[in-house]
Amino acid sequence: MEFLRPATWEEALAVKAQHPSAVPIAGGTDVMVELNFDRHRPDALVDLNRIRELHEWRIEDDDTVRLGASVPYARIIEALHDRLPGLSLGARTVGSPQIRNRGSVGGNLGGASPAGDAHPPLLASGATVEAASVRGTRLIPIDDFYLGVKRNALEPDELIRAIHIPSATGPQQFAKIGTRNAMVIAVCSFAIALHPRTRDVRTGIGSAAPTPRRAHEAEKFIRAELDESGLWTSGGELPQATARRFGELVAAAAAPIDDVRGSAAYRRHALAVLARRTLLWTWNDHRTAGRAAA
Repeated sequence: MEFLRPATWEEALAVKAQHPSAVPIAGGTDVMVELNFDRHRPDALVDLNRIRELHEWRIEDDDTVRLGASVPYARIIEALHDRLPGLSLGARTVGSPQIRNRGSVGGNLGGASPAGDAHPPLLASGATVEAASVRGTRLIPIDDFYLGVKRNALEPDELIRAIHIPSATGPQQFAKIGTRNAMVIAVCSFAIALHPRTRDVRTGIGSAAPTPRRAHEAEKFIRAELDESGLWTSGGELPQATARRFGELVAAAAAPIDDVRGSAAYRRHALAVLARRTLLWTWNDHRTAGRAAA
């Protein structure tokens, strides 16, 4: 196995073009597990740790966070919890402190595991993945990024350079079911983001389908309920029956399986509960913010 260490982004793209099957490594929190258990033995590894720009983030003119692919979860929690609250909550559940100091959103996206904790918040936020190769750069909407179990939309010669995530304009939540709060693979997970400026609600489901996915029918239902009842304007209390129906629609959007971590039936039940609770939490936070502003 070759170990390649480009010093610049241009060198990294050239190396990937020459070795399309090479696996990128930065934090190594997923790649090294695969290697240690001999589940994957690539011809080459491309070490991206010397490329400083991948470890940096900035705020763009449109208030979008451009997050370098290698920015660790610990830094997201520390520096971006106000702008990216959903992703920050998800980051808090990732592994141990050591893993959060090394693991990154770019690594989660590259692995494309359905159980990745970053995926549901990225879906709920409406993120975009910046992919690059020697042929140029392209932006991939997060909804189009996941193609199958551990399969993503990257071409063989492409690397993830950054993730563009709109700063939150309303409350966001992330919830996860596992045998404990962290250092565990999710049995299922769910994220929700309210977007008051556009009167939109987006969701993200994790570990309950071949790919991370949104609950489109649930989103359509709650958007209609909030509009038709005038709740966006009045800031009134959300009926429990509405929250329960939202949870049912989220569960219906999943396509879980039975495995060692949980049954399909349990995953559907848990998703319904997580969706109902997080919807009520985010809506109550929105109402509280509205009263404070008034």
